[in-house]
Amino acid sequence: MASTAYRNGTLQKGAVKPITATSSNFKSSSFKSRLNPSQSPGSALRRSSPSSFAAGNDGVPGRVRVAVRLRPRNAEELVADADFADCVELQPELKRLKLRKNNWDSDTYEFDEVLTEFASQKRVYEVVAKPVVESVLDGYNGTVMAYGQTGTGKTFTLGRLGGEDTSCRGIMVRSMEDILADISLETDSVCVSYLQLYMETIQDLLNPVNDNISIVEDPKTGDVSLPGATIVEIRDQQSFVELLRLGEAHRIAANTKLNTESSRSHAILMIHVKRSVVGGDESLSSETNNGSHLVKPSKPLVRRSKLVIVDLAGSERVHKSGSEGHMLEEAKSINLSLSALGKCINALAENSAHVPVRDSKLTRLLKDSFGGTARTSLIVTIGPSPRHRGETSTTILFGQRAMKVENMLKIKEEFDYKSLSRKLEIQLDKLIAENERQQKAFDDEVERINLEAQSRISEVERNFADALEKEKLKCQMEYMESVKKLEEKMVLNQRKQESNGFISDRYNREVPGVSVAEEVAEVRKLLQNEMYMRKAAEEELNKLKSQFGKYMQSGSCEDTETSRLHKMLQDETHQKKKLEEEIVILRSQLMQLTFEAEQVFDFVILFMLA
Repeated sequence: MASTAYRNGTLQKGAVKPITATSSNFKSSSFKSRLNPSQSPGSALRRSSPSSFAAGNDGVPGRVRVAVRLRPRNAEELVADADFADCVELQPELKRLKLRKNNWDSDTYEFDEVLTEFASQKRVYEVVAKPVVESVLDGYNGTVMAYGQTGTGKTFTLGRLGGEDTSCRGIMVRSMEDILADISLETDSVCVSYLQLYMETIQDLLNPVNDNISIVEDPKTGDVSLPGATIVEIRDQQSFVELLRLGEAHRIAANTKLNTESSRSHAILMIHVKRSVVGGDESLSSETNNGSHLVKPSKPLVRRSKLVIVDLAGSERVHKSGSEGHMLEEAKSINLSLSALGKCINALAENSAHVPVRDSKLTRLLKDSFGGTARTSLIVTIGPSPRHRGETSTTILFGQRAMKVENMLKIKEEFDYKSLSRKLEIQLDKLIAENERQQKAFDDEVERINLEAQSRISEVERNFADALEKEKLKCQMEYMESVKKLEEKMVLNQRKQESNGFISDRYNREVPGVSVAEEVAEVRKLLQNEMYMRKAAEEELNKLKSQFGKYMQSGSCEDTETSRLHKMLQDETHQKKKLEEEIVILRSQLMQLTFEAEQVFDFVILFMLA
């Protein structure tokens, strides 16, 4: 039974191991070196700033890029074809391939890249898939597809996991490594779906129960989607590798004469990339020109792109593969879908008015990849055996026709209203928090000013009360001293009057209108009235002070009420001064009356003595 050296990366016994390419193999390591100036994506496909895609709806023309890869001879071919030369001759430096018809004649074909059997997996990725991955990261859709005869190394090229030897990692693993390295998981997201098209039925490799997924087309844009497929968000490379391993375990394969593990389905890996475009915020200067500014958030944009990696099932001839029974039906389904794909590519290459996209689910899924808006790279894999020259020729011609297909690359960009709403909510929360901080600082400042004012008012009140108390004590002492002196003089006069009663009687008879005692009594009465009025004024003053103290304790510190209390205190002080002035006047009158009484008394004595 024949075996292949490239099925899922396992080299069989007797196979020639590929060696690492030398530096000369990297002279033309990218498709960009093969682009004509008129066909080159140019600056539109370079990693550029968000503003450069403002007019992305116009589209950028981009031809399907095709590379050919030769598989080394496997163990069977080393024995069976030992006496025969390879049916192909590669000229990688000229990007040419010669397909021998016989020993003296051959056909020459040119491709965008020619990879020998010694080309490393890294080199294959860099020249075939990396430009497509970069375009996907810039917002374009992209497709990487492998086509070829069964057993020529398609799955090895695309789906090799590289668990034991990392240098053998395929395009799927390396593409995800570059995507995760370029995006930010905080603002961007990567989701994966892994499907297989088996017998014209789309099945979910991540959830085998979901075995009949329908295709939905947008009636406006014509975009194809699979709403029933399982979508898994990827956060790290290890989880992606585990998903690939899970999907590969569910993929249908069979043992044929051409391949011990021949894929019986087309595997389709869809990587959905969502990226937020960072735009500059506009600043509006404030009217005060104090350095502050208002930020007008720019409209956030989100780019949704999709990378589709397709591992087609190998084309095969039944008499060579030995398929029979159910495997024969599988081979028919595979060949029919590949034939439908070939018809579509022929129609696109010839600019036909009708492209039979609906002949197969495979062509419907790849509608955007050929003649659509995606950047597409096709790698065709061939074998060196002259026994399979017919299949090799068919594969080469398929690649030649695919090179004539022109796509119109368009960026997938839309406004991210959710992000804008989230950004505005964050900005609003910041403004609310700042306003609360300012309000608290203002309230604290008002509280501090109120406390300081209350402290000053209390200090003034204490000083005023102390001064008033001192003045009151001083007035009382002076008043008591004056009253004491007056009483002493009155007692002295009374004694003189008692000892000289007859003189007083005579004097009273001679001077009936003069009565010193009555005048003194009247003065004492006036003094008592003044004392009563002063006491009442002091009580009123104490009452006002008590009311003012209660008002201050209750926290009512309004300026108008304080002014009124101060005015009342000033009025009371003025009234007190007025009373003191009246007391001084009364004292003067009392002294005057006492002096006059003494003069009268002396006059009477002198008169009587005379």
